[in-house]
Amino acid sequence: MSVVLVVAAHPDDEVLGAGATAARRAAAGDRVHVAILGEGITSRDGADRAAVAGLQEDARAVAAMLGAKSVVFGALPDNRFDTVALLDIVKCVEGWVRDLDPEVVYTHHPGDLNVDHRLTFQAVLTATRPVPGCRVRELYTFEVASSSEWAFGRLAAPFSPTVFEDVASTLELKVAALERYRGEHRPFPHPRSGEALRAIARRWGSVVGLPYAEAFELIRAIRS
Repeated sequence: MSVVLVVAAHPDDEVLGAGATAARRAAAGDRVHVAILGEGITSRDGADRAAVAGLQEDARAVAAMLGAKSVVFGALPDNRFDTVALLDIVKCVEGWVRDLDPEVVYTHHPGDLNVDHRLTFQAVLTATRPVPGCRVRELYTFEVASSSEWAFGRLAAPFSPTVFEDVASTLELKVAALERYRGEHRPFPHPRSGEALRAIARRWGSVVGLPYAEAFELIRAIRS
């Protein structure tokens, strides 16, 4: 049994990036936790604190659907992580790593279009550096539909997965979890639609001979 931490920039990123894998690992007995750095909605016109509270309520419901043991929030300003000192973001992640003591961490790909995603990756990479006392043995990045592909490989090297999780048993749970987020699900052909998520999983599955897969880039693995 492993302790797994999914660090996302916004509510719904944890589902889009690793929802099916998180559910699969939780069902297999791993202790899965979700940490969300941003409040996720105030960049939208008319969004207020009530909208933030509603989104956090959705995130808690989704965490329960996926089998996560906990979900915590950092409340950073939506799409404005670049107005926050990187050290402050790092310290937030370091606190979660210290408290939850994960062995496996999943987070954003550094080449995403969304600036919050890119800074989340930087913060997680720093907060999980392999110093004595840090138990993180595996660090993975995930893609987020409507951000990773929309950068078109122009901001950093494009997402190039090396690890594939068989998610045939949990893909529909991932789709249901995204739909539980009021206001985040979109109709096809938007990438944040159930049909698009199924197509993405089918595409990565076909790469490795599976019906459906979630794909990840392995950043670091320590074997002993």
